[in-house]
Amino acid sequence: MSFPYRSALIVGAGPGISAAVAARLRAEGVEVGVAARGLEKLRAPAAAIGAHAFGVDATSARSVAALFDSAIGALGPIEIVVYNAGARVRGAIPELDPGEVERALAANAFGGFLVAQQAARHMLPRGLGAILFTGATASVKGFAGSSAFAMGKFALRGLAQSVARELGPQGIHVAHFIIDGAVRSPSRPTLGDQPDSTLDPDAIAQTYLDVLRQPRSAWSQEIEVRPWIERF
Repeated sequence: MSFPYRSALIVGAGPGISAAVAARLRAEGVEVGVAARGLEKLRAPAAAIGAHAFGVDATSARSVAALFDSAIGALGPIEIVVYNAGARVRGAIPELDPGEVERALAANAFGGFLVAQQAARHMLPRGLGAILFTGATASVKGFAGSSAFAMGKFALRGLAQSVARELGPQGIHVAHFIIDGAVRSPSRPTLGDQPDSTLDPDAIAQTYLDVLRQPRSAWSQEIEVRPWIERF
């Protein structure tokens, strides 16, 4: 079965999930653009997999609109958009800095709205596309000391649900992924006596691609991935 999409834009790119998704998409022959605030750090890893790199402030409507113009110029019509940006602010409610919380909410939720809005504007005339949102355990459960992150991820999940119902009947597949566990990385390896107690980013990426391959008669709107061995 041939892959159903030809181009993708990943917003909030970096190591981990977004890098794994980008690499998997490139392996399918998809033209990929990756975007983040730190463009210089993005250039080398993007070049290594043959992706285009773009700078963006996902919390700025003007910057997001400019990103889509640049990405379309380089990739052609954008058929997949992945929103993977986020920000964490930890601390007790009495001690949190309101400005930092506001910025975290903007990155976790408002940026998702801005990116989804631009994606919809470009996809709807063609009646084709997919918009994927990366959530977290905090999308469904708020932890003590993590209220800012929970607010943002709950909001992103609500956005995904609304956009899925609005755009699905018009040919746009919208899905939200709850990454319910720690993602494996050099600084967070799986433990020798607990194999697969962390989530392999390549395995997560495979789930994203499996969802993108779904026929529209049975689209998933939300997927939860959890480690084989849970530690919390």
